[in-house]
Amino acid sequence: MHTRESVEPAAVPMTNLNIRNSARRNAKYLDHEELFQRLLTLERKRSDRTGEPFLLVLIQCEHLIRRGAERSIADIGIALASAIRVTDVTGWYRNRSVIGLILTSFNGAGRTEVHSAISGKIQKILGVTLHASEVRDVEVSYHFYPQDGESGRAGTNDRPFPNVEDPAGDFSQKCSATVKRAIDIAGSFFALLLLSPVFLVIAGLIKLTSAGPVFFRQQRLGRSGVAFTFLKFRSMIVTNDSAIHREFSQSLIRGTIASPMGIYKIQKDPRVTPLGRILRATSLDELPQFINVLTGTMSLVGPRPPIPYEYECYRPWHRRRIFDAKPGITGKWQIHGRSRTTFDDMVRMDIQYIRERSIWGDILILLRTPLAVIGGHGAY
Repeated sequence: MHTRESVEPAAVPMTNLNIRNSARRNAKYLDHEELFQRLLTLERKRSDRTGEPFLLVLIQCEHLIRRGAERSIADIGIALASAIRVTDVTGWYRNRSVIGLILTSFNGAGRTEVHSAISGKIQKILGVTLHASEVRDVEVSYHFYPQDGESGRAGTNDRPFPNVEDPAGDFSQKCSATVKRAIDIAGSFFALLLLSPVFLVIAGLIKLTSAGPVFFRQQRLGRSGVAFTFLKFRSMIVTNDSAIHREFSQSLIRGTIASPMGIYKIQKDPRVTPLGRILRATSLDELPQFINVLTGTMSLVGPRPPIPYEYECYRPWHRRRIFDAKPGITGKWQIHGRSRTTFDDMVRMDIQYIRERSIWGDILILLRTPLAVIGGHGAY
């Protein structure tokens, strides 16, 4: 059996795991992937709200399917359902191929103890229900949430947590997502076409006034923490030290420094060029992000994508702003003060947008964005 862990292992001796009454209750969950995903989403939101961790165990059985051992997979699920507590949940994480188990509470135990206890139980179940040759074809992975063991950093697969976003949803939600993407493609294409003369002028001025490339490229975290290359017009000198911004932004997110009016950007940043100050004040440095929108890594409207070192400081509830939506060029934050708001206020606006988002709401934000840009409030 192969084991892969997304975070530092952890767990404790579990009690009352042999509750037989849970077998019938949970066995039916094995036939409903959507129900399990919904329960997983609710558990993540509960953890975000309370700060209490939970453990997701994934038992991947794709190799058993190729060997024609589908019945053995069902046996694993039923045996697992009979061995867990009433408060825990088992079901299809991926229909007929990956079994999921959610341990909803640790009862005060540490993560290492919990990991040891549940991994021993799963190995015993696999040993009883499968032949020795089949056990080697099963891969088990353990995912603790939130990932405080890694100080909030994204996992090795560039995802802070396995695919726990809400299920695809009903027909109207799918239509809304399709329409939003169509608006993104059309809007970014026409913006790039209409603004191409502006691109050329800005590119020429950057080359004339400072040494270095026209574009500034930076790794940011998109939806579900997937890293992508974020584009802007370069507004700083090439030999700038990112430690200045790292220290400032991390301190601000942690609340260890007080910034006038909650400003989220460094005022009078010595790394910014004279032209760069104009580009930032007018938000013209953001124009290359239409390329990100056209390629699908960003949307016209959504939360701003964080830098990985900013994400390291996020509290569990902060992470919802990147788990649940594709990042955008503009959003509620940009039209309500931009850098003048505190970080927590910005996150609350993002979460409110995610909760209430609609095509009409996106259109209103897009229409109000030019007024915010012209006003220049909070831009540095």
